[in-house]
Amino acid sequence: MQQRAIQQKATQQAATQTHCPYCALQCGMTLTPQIPLRPGMPGVRLEPAEFPVNRGGLCAKGFTAADLLDHPDRLLTPLVRKEPGNRESPLREASWEEAYEQIVTAITRSQRESGRDSVGAFGGGGLTNEKAYALGKFVRVALRSSSIDYNGRFCMSSAATAANRSLGIDRGLPFPLADVAQARTVLLVGANPADAMPPSMQYLDAGRAEGAKHIVIDPRRTTTANGAHLHLAPMPGTDLALANGMLHIAIRAGWVDAAYVEERTEGFEAVKRATNSYWPERVERITGVPEAQLHETVRLLATEGPSMILTARGAEQHSNGTDTAQAWLNLALALGLVGKPYSGYGTITGQGNGQGGREHGQKADQLPGYRKLDDPAARAHVAGVWGIDPDELPQPGQSAYEMLDRLGTDGGVRVLMVLASNIAVSAPHSNRVIDRLRALDFLVVSDIFRSETAELADVVLPTAQWAEEEGTMTNLEGRVIRRKMALPPPPLVKSDLQVITELAGLLGRGQFFSDDPRTVFEELRRASAGGIADYAGITYERIEAEEGVFWPCPSEDHPGTPRLFATGFPTASGRARFVRVEHRDAAELPDRSFPYVLTTGRNMQQYQSGNQTRRVKALTVALPEARAEIHPDLARRHGIADGDMVELRSRRGTATLRARLTDGIRPDTVFAPFHWPGANALTNPALDPHSKMPAFKVCAIAITRAADTPERSS
Repeated sequence: MQQRAIQQKATQQAATQTHCPYCALQCGMTLTPQIPLRPGMPGVRLEPAEFPVNRGGLCAKGFTAADLLDHPDRLLTPLVRKEPGNRESPLREASWEEAYEQIVTAITRSQRESGRDSVGAFGGGGLTNEKAYALGKFVRVALRSSSIDYNGRFCMSSAATAANRSLGIDRGLPFPLADVAQARTVLLVGANPADAMPPSMQYLDAGRAEGAKHIVIDPRRTTTANGAHLHLAPMPGTDLALANGMLHIAIRAGWVDAAYVEERTEGFEAVKRATNSYWPERVERITGVPEAQLHETVRLLATEGPSMILTARGAEQHSNGTDTAQAWLNLALALGLVGKPYSGYGTITGQGNGQGGREHGQKADQLPGYRKLDDPAARAHVAGVWGIDPDELPQPGQSAYEMLDRLGTDGGVRVLMVLASNIAVSAPHSNRVIDRLRALDFLVVSDIFRSETAELADVVLPTAQWAEEEGTMTNLEGRVIRRKMALPPPPLVKSDLQVITELAGLLGRGQFFSDDPRTVFEELRRASAGGIADYAGITYERIEAEEGVFWPCPSEDHPGTPRLFATGFPTASGRARFVRVEHRDAAELPDRSFPYVLTTGRNMQQYQSGNQTRRVKALTVALPEARAEIHPDLARRHGIADGDMVELRSRRGTATLRARLTDGIRPDTVFAPFHWPGANALTNPALDPHSKMPAFKVCAIAITRAADTPERSS
């Protein structure tokens, strides 16, 4: 009876309205404290909430998110090496004082011997706005270093670069997600929301129920493609030619919105001339997409509107990803889609705070508010908010892979802090990155579990989880929402905001930092004021009252901006810019030694590097291992049956995965998920020259049936 009374009291405690820890939808959910029904179960009850984005829906990952809060693998205390300096020795528990002493000693020694830039940080798109802001400030103010970037460089950087140069602003969706339900034609390029963010499908489903037509461009017949009116399956790496070919058709057919182009854009004539060489027959040869599908796609976009073009990583994670995103933007502008009701161009942000994470200072070249670090006016403004001289700020540093590729070398970073990222799995050419991590003088990793990256560290710091902290996130719509604490973290666990502040204090710069999220957000508001991503008018109270506030929001009496571009563009001329782009081959093409193409992506049950979701029983039962999708024709050629183990080889490494035979993929292409170690041992780190995005989506591979696969009876 007493136990029942305790449980009843617990379940009567106030529920907390917060948000899912995973993707950029940031679905609303309710957490209610409770006594665990049995050992090992979480002490909260998780239920979906009627938030505007998910409207009561959650995916399998969201429904099981609370399973991680008291997972037996949870890091509960700092860890250091039993033999300091020897990463082959085991990790042991330590006090925070001991861990901090080792970190500060390593930082000061490295900066004394190798310069300030020899110490750096690698952040993540899962950090709250407050933590992303504080990390950028920590590197530049406490470390006085230029060495910082984050895993969003591997996610959104190409689309962001294209949007900034064409539209003057980078906000993934320039309209609320609900607008998708009102579009009559939607073109999804390299996007599979049915698997990557299932709650978003309710808007696509609602549109289809009213007669909308959806077109999916993907080398795989994904779950999303299965429900589409039309599926185009191009050779990976040819999307730019496809977009230019569609613009060629639009021009020849008279479907260009001439009045819109004249009144609201600039640079069209150069792009028009460029598309002369992308006649349909040539585009079919390059892409493998039949001419009839090209014509039908353009016809629907141009004549059955309102229409949207939405791109995602399939179009962008290439060595020409910026130009590819630009080609789709050019098409959207030529058809007059951008800025009209229930119409336009958008890019689907992936990580939980992938939008906010790239706005407030984690990128090597950025300051808060999406300001540029090499802009004197931006430096002066932010330095004034921070209370330092602008000359104290470093200049821009190296992008993510460039920094990782030089770890432990002369002139490279020698002491690295990693927060909210598992780069040993998620970085391209991961074997090379692991070698560079091992070459560091000192590695610090902050995480909730012992990730593959944490296993390489000198010091591992346990951090608070999503339900144990306060802060804000910015979802794929540009809606700033609140993450609220539902339960306290374990006794010896600290938030990254606390760690940043305490380390700054030990380095003699503590006066510039606070570990209170609201205080940090108030400073972020001032630092972002007047910038592209202006949060000045957003308060915790407004977020609560309005179910999120859309930036830009320059003052507290401003309503926020759910929809951009209705009256103009934030460019110097007030017009959107066409930018001429040309197709070029992928950085690595198939040849006799590596005759097939590997492309990578997501599975529904897992998320990012899998450090969290691979520990959730319900998700691993549904999908226990990585599976390479192979067309039956390709499998027969190599004697591979469904369920066999196969070895994939590229010029950089090998990976062994279980085969899944499907006719939903091109016969010349293999798909591998990146949620397990393996796929990124193969991928090509060739970088886009504009965004520094690696070419995750195309590399040349060979395939064989693995030698340890049991022989099949005849």
